Amino acid sequence: MTSRYFVYMLTTRKNTVLYTGVTGDLDSRMWQHKQHMVDGFTKKYNVDKLVYMEEYDQIEEALQREKCIKRWKREWKNNLVNKANPNWNDLYDINAIPACAGMTGKEDTRIVR
Repeated sequence: MTSRYFVYMLTTRKNTVLYTGVTGDLDSRMWQHKQHMVDGFTKKYNVDKLVYMEEYDQIEEALQREKCIKRWKREWKNNLVNKANPNWNDLYDINAIPACAGMTGKEDTRIVR
């Protein structure tokens, strides 16, 4: 079985801040964010709306991409989200997380890079 890694971006309900992270289990990680179990920035600022994700086969690629995005200007991050998710919908709430991220029996509706 091939491992999958995800670079993801979260925001608040009003899209005021952005957080970029990486994980090997997006479904579990999102549940932790939604339950405010992750201490730090996301918990402090109520950042739990999944608005963007990319999938990778290699953890090194995912970590490199995460670091790259974290260095970007806010405008560039907004453009990335706008291109893939123009309404800034919560991809977790609409079950857009890939089946390989822990959701079995669901159609794979991931955002294509």
